[in-house]
Amino acid sequence: MRITDRVFVVTGSGNGMGREVAVELGRRGAHVAAVDIDREGLAGTAELVRATGARITTHVVDVTDDNAVAALPAAVLDAHGQVDGLVNIAGIAQRFALFSDLGAEALDRVPVVNFTGTVRMCRAFLPILLARPEANITNMSSLSALVPFASQLLYSASKAAVKQFSEGLDAELVGTDVRVVTVFPGNVATELAKNSGVEMLDAGSRRVYATSPEAAGRKIVAGIARDRYRVIIGADAHVLHALARIAPRRTARLVARQITSVLREQ
Repeated sequence: MRITDRVFVVTGSGNGMGREVAVELGRRGAHVAAVDIDREGLAGTAELVRATGARITTHVVDVTDDNAVAALPAAVLDAHGQVDGLVNIAGIAQRFALFSDLGAEALDRVPVVNFTGTVRMCRAFLPILLARPEANITNMSSLSALVPFASQLLYSASKAAVKQFSEGLDAELVGTDVRVVTVFPGNVATELAKNSGVEMLDAGSRRVYATSPEAAGRKIVAGIARDRYRVIIGADAHVLHALARIAPRRTARLVARQITSVLREQ
């Protein structure tokens, strides 16, 4: 897909990967409608995108609010005159805990933001994107949708739902001019846990590989430009995905053992 002079709506763009996607789109000559619940974060993103010479508008919207999401397409069209792409980055983490130890608040919150929020945004913008000569939808799944992660069951299940929805949407849109990209990041050095109001798992002296948000943002936008079906981010994601295809149960239990050993030290 051509990026230059196109308009992209990017959710979760107040920080982390969403911010870096917005900045990279600006570098490539696109214009951005940045969406987040964090007004201050959006202001910082806007400053960075404007420094690239791109036009950006900011929209304080909660993707779990049906009415706010439904009103967003008109606001973006009023500001930019067109919409060519939707990049759903907004998401939250759950705390590292066994399923039996999680409270009802996690069940009520994690799937609603990660999965239902993505679906709401797609439903709101799909009619506009179908009318464009070329358009894109990019949805953020996770490595944990490809490899089961013990102590992250609700997060993993919500991201697996995004995977199935996103790739199913791609199949439904065959014969149209809308392409769907699904993103599967491994460990990326963002403040997802902090922004989600949960504590990060302390790995102690263990070395933990993490992709930078800047590198992730570049790879996501490159995937959009190349109409990739899947974008897998990080050496950890590539290795675990390959292992899971060869020995799925062993890989899931390997991950579980590593996480359990860290949890016992907390």
